[in-house]
Amino acid sequence: MSKITIRQDGSLIVPDCPTIPVVTGDGVGAEITPAMQQVVDRAVSVAYGGKRQIDWMEVLAGGKAFEQTGKSLPEETMEAFRTYHVGIKGPLTTPVGGGIRSLNVALRQGLDLYVCLRPVRWFKGVCSPVKHPEAVDMVIFRENTEDIYAGIEWQAGTPEAAQFYQFLHDTMGVTKVRFPETSSFGVKPVSKEGSERLIRSAIRYALDNGLPSVTLVHKGNIMKFTEGGFKSWGYELAQREFKDEIESGRLTVKDCIADAFLQNALIRPADYSVIATLNLNGDYISDMLAAQVGGIGIAPGANINYATGNALFEATHGTAPDIAGKDIVNPCSIILSAVMMLQYMGWHEAATLITQALEASFSEGRATADLARLMPDGISLGTKAFAEEIAARIQ
Repeated sequence: MSKITIRQDGSLIVPDCPTIPVVTGDGVGAEITPAMQQVVDRAVSVAYGGKRQIDWMEVLAGGKAFEQTGKSLPEETMEAFRTYHVGIKGPLTTPVGGGIRSLNVALRQGLDLYVCLRPVRWFKGVCSPVKHPEAVDMVIFRENTEDIYAGIEWQAGTPEAAQFYQFLHDTMGVTKVRFPETSSFGVKPVSKEGSERLIRSAIRYALDNGLPSVTLVHKGNIMKFTEGGFKSWGYELAQREFKDEIESGRLTVKDCIADAFLQNALIRPADYSVIATLNLNGDYISDMLAAQVGGIGIAPGANINYATGNALFEATHGTAPDIAGKDIVNPCSIILSAVMMLQYMGWHEAATLITQALEASFSEGRATADLARLMPDGISLGTKAFAEEIAARIQ
């Protein structure tokens, strides 16, 4: 086993045979994760003539973990991601009836993976509900550890909800809760530090990749101190740390209210390149943009801490138990997440080979059923056959 190591600045030192922890995932994870590994192994072998390879190390989370260990998220899994720094996972089901609220959120918060990175682009041949999906080419930086995803809430009718309301009313002078006896309550923490590190990462990404703008998407017109703080702190950071780049014209930092952005992203998507936003907004935005380029089935994602170098790449869709085991699920989300992983590792040649193979297959109308059924003369392939075809196209 060879470990990826991290320099002091957070950059990676990647050996020729790095150990990558992988969570197969629940439901369709058992189909898409092996498909991804097959494609990645082929691309790495072709790109580097056998001089590099990935040592996949299975770690447990979700249903399989609970069956074998009695825990949905064993500490051994968390420690593996900390030790090896870069990992990838399939979709996970959080058990009903208590315990961890969300395994995905627990992983992100436990590893302090404060950036949820979601690139969205169109592949030629993929059908879209919009006229010009080629204009959609954005990278979303979604804050991953704060906002309502912090999970601070109290259910209506509980003593905790009553105690919280009493504090609001008696101590803070809040009189705007219309129906306090039947109200649930939630707290939305948004910090300056959390906002700044997310926005700083987005700006550096834009500069490193020659992208023209970073847009701060927020609802600061209503939530003036949380979402409004995010916007204000973002502008202050940009002027303080990136003043030269802004004044030279290398970068534009702007903002847009979230509801207006959702409209603008449909009407004039070419106006945007990098988006920095809070957790809930980012959830809405990433799925909406994915729909414009073919759906969440081809939407990749990553969770990254650029300070520690730790990164966890993932399928962005759910476990889809209704189609699990039927050999019809689209593995492109996790395959494209693996492309992001290879790029993060600096293995750009292998990443490019996979992207080119996908583009060629889609251009010929060959895809899994969810995409092929919408393509003119589309040819539907099963999950295994699609993975084999993509691997075979990598030459």
